[in-house]
Amino acid sequence: MQKPRWKVVGGTLLRVTAVWAVSTLTMLVLAGILPDFRLKSGDGDSATQIAITAASGAGAFGVLSALVWPLLVRALLLMPALVLGLLVFVLNGSMLLLALSLIPDGRGAAEPETAVVVAAVMSAASSATSTFLTVRDDGAYRRRLARLAGRRRRRLGEDGGSEQPPGTVFLQLDGVGHAVLREALRERENRPPVMPTVAGWIRGSHKVTPWRTDWSSQTGASQLGILHGSNEDVPAFRWYEKKTREVMVSNRPTSAAVLQRRAAARAGHEGLLTMDGASRGNLFTGGADQLALVLSVAARRGKHNRSRSGYFAYFSDPANATRTAVSFLAEVVREICQSTRAKLRRETPRVKRGGLYPFIRAFATVVERDVVVTAVMGDILSGRTAIYADLVAYDEVAHHSGPRSRDARQVLARLDRSIALIAKVAEHAPRDYRIVLLSDHGQSPGETFAGAYGLRLEDLVRAGCGLPVSRRAGRTPSGAEAREAGRAALHRPEKPGADGEVRCAGRGAADVVSAHDTAVSVPIVLASGNLGLVSFPDVPGRMSREQIDARHPALLRTLADHPGVGFVLVRSEAHGAVVLGPRGAEHRLDTGEVLGTSPLTVFGPGAEAAVRRTAHFRNAPDIMVNSAYHPARGTVHAFEEQIGSHGGLGGEQGHPFLLWPAGLTPPVAAGEELVGAEQVHRVLRRWLEEAYGPQVPDRETAAAGETYASAAEDAPAAEQPVAEGRPAEGATDAEVPVDTGPSKASGAARTVPDARWDGAPAAPFTVVSRVVPDKTR
Repeated sequence: MQKPRWKVVGGTLLRVTAVWAVSTLTMLVLAGILPDFRLKSGDGDSATQIAITAASGAGAFGVLSALVWPLLVRALLLMPALVLGLLVFVLNGSMLLLALSLIPDGRGAAEPETAVVVAAVMSAASSATSTFLTVRDDGAYRRRLARLAGRRRRRLGEDGGSEQPPGTVFLQLDGVGHAVLREALRERENRPPVMPTVAGWIRGSHKVTPWRTDWSSQTGASQLGILHGSNEDVPAFRWYEKKTREVMVSNRPTSAAVLQRRAAARAGHEGLLTMDGASRGNLFTGGADQLALVLSVAARRGKHNRSRSGYFAYFSDPANATRTAVSFLAEVVREICQSTRAKLRRETPRVKRGGLYPFIRAFATVVERDVVVTAVMGDILSGRTAIYADLVAYDEVAHHSGPRSRDARQVLARLDRSIALIAKVAEHAPRDYRIVLLSDHGQSPGETFAGAYGLRLEDLVRAGCGLPVSRRAGRTPSGAEAREAGRAALHRPEKPGADGEVRCAGRGAADVVSAHDTAVSVPIVLASGNLGLVSFPDVPGRMSREQIDARHPALLRTLADHPGVGFVLVRSEAHGAVVLGPRGAEHRLDTGEVLGTSPLTVFGPGAEAAVRRTAHFRNAPDIMVNSAYHPARGTVHAFEEQIGSHGGLGGEQGHPFLLWPAGLTPPVAAGEELVGAEQVHRVLRRWLEEAYGPQVPDRETAAAGETYASAAEDAPAAEQPVAEGRPAEGATDAEVPVDTGPSKASGAARTVPDARWDGAPAAPFTVVSRVVPDKTR
């Protein structure tokens, strides 16, 4: 039964009064504790006058926070996000000083540094009070959602939208393998599961299954395949392209934009989220209009496509900003303490965790998580049809602490709380929601290649080329996904070093070679987890085994016979794709002939098919090196500074999970295995179609044909989509569309009614304004 209007207004006034009272009491307490903060005149005041002064100051501060704070954040939106987060305290303190200056007779005064502390505590107290009262008042949710529904009905007609199909939320837990998830769902030594919310789902409403990644078990390849339906020609996290003389790095904004356009051209559609979708915290858009923290558009500038607007949607609430800033600093301290404890305990394996890493970890586990989760809740409350969000916290921590470390388990527990919060908000959404959890890859533990053998992959290549080897092994920087996201948030320009570093195996360890240097005659060596890539930039096209042996007779056997190397992939003029192993073993993939014991046997079923597929990528390097895998221990050796790695074959890195509501059709038939990110895309697309019909324009439709006409005309025949999703024979050096304009399906191709609900969502969650698509290509 609907409450009378006077009761609704009265309840709102009571909540405002309660928040005001708590803020006033907080100010009084702080005035009594802090010596540089006073609420009385120099001549002294009565207790009543002091209380009135506190109430006046708290009221002024609250009004300024509600009216001025959003304007300040919008004005500072172009400022780096991390800097904005740290400026939260200064801005809050400044508003408190302004509020105190409005008190008559100068009764309120504080030192600037004290004002920062007072403002932070008051914001936290008022936020906690407001949240507590709102959560307990289910009627407030219902009234907000009734207004949203009313606006929707007025737009569609009296009966329009009365029965909406369920929406779908896809939450990607980056780097969480199937085995790690299963362990987190079990009770341990009479202790509750690490992830109790998800454990409850498994016992009742949801089912879970593992799936197998492609050879390149990393976010760039997996998420591109999941969101856009094609990860063809993505051999690793980073690789060198001879035709363009560019190093492609999956988590660089410019590279991600190119990969997204290529995938859209191959798949024949814009992506999984084309119809009323939202992409949050991902590398790619998935064809969504609503974007926040998406790297493939992070390099764009303009009011209609600035992915960083997600920061404004979050930080426009001063309580959010304060809470996140405090949590950010707490996470930095937590990481310093945890790394110090690991060092004192002499835990092994261990990598260095100093420098900027504590701040990068805090960005991934606090800032990015909070912004993404809040954006997802706003999407849910606005009734969006399909939402895909990536939570990278676990992946970042597991790289440096280990996949099963205490640090990583703590992150899983916090992720579970975020999932529970999203599920709770979904109960108050204007439509039903199905929540699907999945991961893009797992992680395999193990000591780094340099730590285990005292030399880097670059050094081993130098030795095979007959060049002197550095006596001291250097460090290969980690390429974790959150690092480039942090750079984008800081508005830092892309640079060839760091994650995208190109090392020349023929020079000193400290030398970095430009990818545009045409005079280079020595190999470029890149690392992607436990997968290494070697390219000779001075030789056009992909070098054959015979050419490599003629130039460097000892190189391939030096690599294949090393105990830290599992196998080496090359192309032979006589036999096609060939896998080399120790003691002269060979596996000729194109003919199936095996000499000795196949080096791929230890990597389990599916390894041969995965390597064969990658071997025929036109962007495959001259040599691909996969580290050794120890099945008894489940360990690999990363060529980067990571003790939990992914990117190649071996162990749990290639076995992520898919968890879905039991009401949906099974991903695959009984007894079959879910293999490859492209197949996962087809499963997710089928689930969307079961609820709402086709979610992406079919390749055969006229709309899709018009959308991709220009790309098809510019691309050679080998670039046209083929039925099997594989390039035609002889397409090794074919061009790929590299246009710079955003690709967007025409509005005419939208065969499904727009299911979004108009209006603002229930407070305190903010919805990012709709991104206006650019139809030009």
